[in-house]
Amino acid sequence: MFLAAPRADGMGDRSPWGQFWFSPIGAMTRSGVSVTAANALGLPTALACVQVLAKSFASMPFALYKPKFSGGKTRITNHWLYRLMAKAPNRFQTPFEWKMMLMGHLALRGNAFCQITANSQGEILELLPLHPDRMSIEVLDDAGNYRYKYIAQSGQTIYYKRGEVWHLRWLSDDGYMGLSPIQIAREALAEGISIQSYSSRFFANDARPGGGWIEFPGGFANKEAKKVFRESWQDMQGGVNRGKVAVLEKGMKYHEIGLNNKESQFIEARAEKRKEIAAIFGVPPHKVGILDDATFSNIEQQAIEFWTDCMLPWAEMWESSMEFFLLGADEPLGLEPEFDMSRMLRGDSVARSAYYTSGINAGWLVRNEAREMEGLDPIDGLDEPLRPLNMVEESDADDEIAEGDDGADDKAKPGDMSGADARRARRREKRAAAKHAMHKAAEARVNGMLQAAAERLARRVAKADGKMPEAGVVAEIMAVPLASAQQWLDANAGATLTESELIASLVALGKSV
Repeated sequence: MFLAAPRADGMGDRSPWGQFWFSPIGAMTRSGVSVTAANALGLPTALACVQVLAKSFASMPFALYKPKFSGGKTRITNHWLYRLMAKAPNRFQTPFEWKMMLMGHLALRGNAFCQITANSQGEILELLPLHPDRMSIEVLDDAGNYRYKYIAQSGQTIYYKRGEVWHLRWLSDDGYMGLSPIQIAREALAEGISIQSYSSRFFANDARPGGGWIEFPGGFANKEAKKVFRESWQDMQGGVNRGKVAVLEKGMKYHEIGLNNKESQFIEARAEKRKEIAAIFGVPPHKVGILDDATFSNIEQQAIEFWTDCMLPWAEMWESSMEFFLLGADEPLGLEPEFDMSRMLRGDSVARSAYYTSGINAGWLVRNEAREMEGLDPIDGLDEPLRPLNMVEESDADDEIAEGDDGADDKAKPGDMSGADARRARRREKRAAAKHAMHKAAEARVNGMLQAAAERLARRVAKADGKMPEAGVVAEIMAVPLASAQQWLDANAGATLTESELIASLVALGKSV
């Protein structure tokens, strides 16, 4: 027995290792076409949409951040999630291949699955992809508990617990499984497949509509004679004889069916169908080569809208799923995964130059930051923000005006500083004094807040007959870490403090952090 060579997509291979037996049959449509992920990709526009979504998402760099208490964030690269998303998700796929495959599953089927392999410390070691066509969900009870049922390629049924599978889902109507875009819009896709099939048959028939009728002024002797003539005509004009000159007798005339592609609006229908398929996948038409509404003046804005309106929601879905299912809702470090699309939104060289110039001149962007955005190495001395000479802070302007009044006294004397040097020295002294005064005022405000918080907590202790509150209450009122609050409670356990001593101790706790 000879086995045919497997197709590239595996769907036509009926051998034990082929995909034929695991591919869904697909729901039949009114046009008589069964729509599946495999034949939907046979439509060039559908294939282009899936490619755009998968490749664009896989191109976004992954970053993992830890928020700072004082604002801003720190980039984390020594965490297992960063290694999975940016270095190696599993033993046989690169991050680009892995993200592109999962995004393709989401675009076509509305679901993507990965088996979670973790160690004893709870760190995830691998995310092994599972084909969505072989996966189903079994609801176990009314409380919402469920498990995953997977049919392996060997035919074995494998059950996974919820914590053993990372499930990415598109729009869902039951909260368990995402809806499949190609099944929801199967009628529209079936029309596209039918139009494409008709086009193939039309050109296979030498771009001529099939069928016609023969005018015969006489008549056939009987039905059998009519049938014999029809079959002989089809033999003469079909198959290898197609295109040969026909010879008619007895006054017969051939009339070709007059309906043509222009009259049936075939071209217009095919163009509209391309736009409709792009809308099904949420991809702007210009990303799949439909440039009817694109111009040189708006194509850049449309490119930006693709990232903000199309790719950003997908990125948010991935990020929230990683935070909830992989890191856990109570992750102690508060890590934030992020897919960075800043490179895609930075515009052309003229727009980037204007952006950098504006930021550097206004002082909110330093020159080395601009170099980093352009992929260049930093240069020593370019880490300080610039300030235009005609723009100063109000306190500095007042100092300069005051110094201008006594500028005549700053004339240079032998062995003394020049007038300009003296003015600069006094300006530095005034700035230092102003900063010291601001620091003192800020310190006084902080001390006042600590004093008020300590008094409020002391009154609470007094109402509880001297019983100390829990560490969480102390941490919240005094704005200190929970560990510091617990240490303070342990240090004062069993101690009898007066109200003033308790307030002083709490103030010292607040200042120690």
